[in-house]
Formats: sequence, structure tokens, C-alpha cells
Amino acid sequence: MPGDGTAAAPGRVAAEPSAGAAPRAEWPPRLRSALERLGWSIASVGLFVLIWEFCWLVGWADPKLLPPPHIFLGDIPDQARFFNTATRWQIGVNPADGPSPYGAVAITVASTTLRVFAGLAIAAVLSVAVGVAIRYWELFGKLTLPTITLLSPVSPIAWLPVAIFLFGIGNAPAIFMVVVALFFHMLLSTISQIDNVNRNLINVARTMGATRRQVYARVIIPAILPQLLIVLRLNLFASWMVVLVAETTGVGFGLGQVIMLARNTFNPSLVFFTIALIGLLGFTSDWLLRQVQQRVLWWVPENGGVLRGL
Repeated sequence: MPGDGTAAAPGRVAAEPSAGAAPRAEWPPRLRSALERLGWSIASVGLFVLIWEFCWLVGWADPKLLPPPHIFLGDIPDQARFFNTATRWQIGVNPADGPSPYGAVAITVASTTLRVFAGLAIAAVLSVAVGVAIRYWELFGKLTLPTITLLSPVSPIAWLPVAIFLFGIGNAPAIFMVVVALFFHMLLSTISQIDNVNRNLINVARTMGATRRQVYARVIIPAILPQLLIVLRLNLFASWMVVLVAETTGVGFGLGQVIMLARNTFNPSLVFFTIALIGLLGFTSDWLLRQVQQRVLWWVPENGGVLRGL
């Protein structure tokens, strides 16, 4: 009204929230993004399973050779009883002795996972240390790099007899195989990353009075770390492949032993059950490594491509 000091804009209606209306809750962006990725992952795996089940339904896949997921995942207790590989073939020992089926599965998964991450950690530390040393000390690089380049094309399987000669039977040869499979590739990648560091960063550090050691510690290593962690994630999948071959030599509990048992007894259901378990373990370990990346590479934006899923 005129004279009361207030006037409403023409054609504009002021919206007043009702007394009983609750504020609309919005999920945090990171949670929303994580749920979206989880949904697409479930959809992708579900589509693959549906195609497999459809091929079985119409008779394109022989259930004796390619059993569908509802068969080899439908009787998990029956599959779990084959995981007691540590006492199954021992002379004078009852095959039923040892841990329960589910306990054997847990021990087998933990044993293989520890071998993978132990080999991955040793290979990562050695490759970065040797790669930096090759570029830091010129004489050391001239003496070692030709031999490293000579050995890098050798297949990890060719090192299996050497691992047995050196370490016998047990965890050591399996871890050694993982280290050998990853070390040469990660070492050459480290050297390549050092050579490709932006020279402007090095020149600025030198202008500010940094010594050679400080340039490597404060400039070069942080600069190559993002790409090195990507190489580490890629080699994580390779380590899962190699450890299965190494475990066939006889390491007690191990997923490689279960695969060999399934092959020798012609048990396709056990083969595919173990493959599904390995895939789940690899997917989970990759997710964990990506979480480590996000916390270690705190200066890299999440949308920059380095921290995104491959």
C-alpha cells in the first residue's frame, strides 16, 4: 500500500516457503559420482551375465564346458570345498583335514593377495630407486641400462625355473615372479618419465639455488609420480596374471593351485568360479589403489584424467 514504505515489483510474486515443507536434501558430489560409477559397473557386469545366460538358454553354450553363472555361483559351498589345496595331496593326510571350506577360501584369497601386493611393492620401490639412480649417476646408468634392456623382453614364465632354483617351493618364488614381471617395465617407464620432465621446472629450481639432489627430490620425483602411479595400476593387473602361474609350482594355499586342480579334474564350474573370484579381487584392489592415488596426488585435480578410472 502507498505510504507504508514497501512496494512489490509489478508482475512479481514473492514465494514464501510453507511452514511444513522440509528442505530438499542433496547428496554430496563425490557420493553421487561414486554411486553413478557403481551403477554403471553393475549394469556392465549384469549385461555380460545376461548375454551368457541367454547363450545357455538357447543352447549355444554347452553347460558342461561353459556353465552359466547361475550354475557355478549357485552352489558356493560345493565349490569352496576344493580350496583346501594345502593338505589335499599330502601322503598320509586325510583330505578332509584342515580348515573348513569357507576358511580355506579366506586363506587362499589372503595368501594370493599378499603375494601380489608384496611383489608389487618390492617392484615399485626397486624400479623407482634404480631408475632415479641411473639418471642421477651417469656411470651407474652406463653400466646397468644395457643389461636391463637386454633382460626386459624375457617372459616372466622363463624365470620360473630360476625362481625355483633360488628359493625352492613356497611364497618366495611366487613373489619373485611378480617382482621380475613388473620390475623391468616399471624401471624403463621411470627412466622415460624422468627424461620427459618439463625442463622449465628444473631451470626454475636451479635459478632458485636448488642443488642436484634437491632438484631430484623436490621437482623430478613429484613430477613423475602421477604417471608412475598409473603404471603401477596397470602393472597391478599383470601381477594378478603372473602370480597364478607362479602358484602352480606348489605354494600350499593359492588361487593358482585351485585353477590347476580344476584343470586336472576337468571341473569347468570350479574354473569359472575361481576366475570370477580373481576378477572381483582385481577390481577391488584397483579401486583401493585409486583411493591411494587420490590421497597421494593431492595436488592433481580429480577431473584431470590422472585420477579417473581407466
